[in-house]
Amino acid sequence: MADLTITKANVIKGANSTVVNGIAGATVTAGQAVYEDTTDSNKIKLADANGATALIATCKGIALNDALAGQPISYIVGNDLGLGAILTIGTIYCLSATAGAICPAADLASGMRTTIIGVATTTSNLRIALNSSGALIA
Repeated sequence: MADLTITKANVIKGANSTVVNGIAGATVTAGQAVYEDTTDSNKIKLADANGATALIATCKGIALNDALAGQPISYIVGNDLGLGAILTIGTIYCLSATAGAICPAADLASGMRTTIIGVATTTSNLRIALNSSGALIA
């Protein structure tokens, strides 16, 4: 499989979603996985499973809006998210080796840190349940 193809206009939080607000530290698009850069005033940047440090692979949520560096950003940290992508029900989705991208767990490979983002409950809904293990795949 490959990274999800997300239609940003269709990224919609569920009624039960938990949302957090922050300030973008880079260009972020709705539907991308983000982390909180504690070394840069807690700015929100694109998470990456094979980033230079474990911090970059510590996904804090999925962006709900587009933002440029310095602009406000909202991101979902739990519960339901209409992702604007075709999902496979029951599949576990993880942080990809492409910055900000999401992939099926089956796509994890050597050199990536395992960060679970959630499980597809329908073909269009991802139940966000973040688990940034920090475990590096050998």
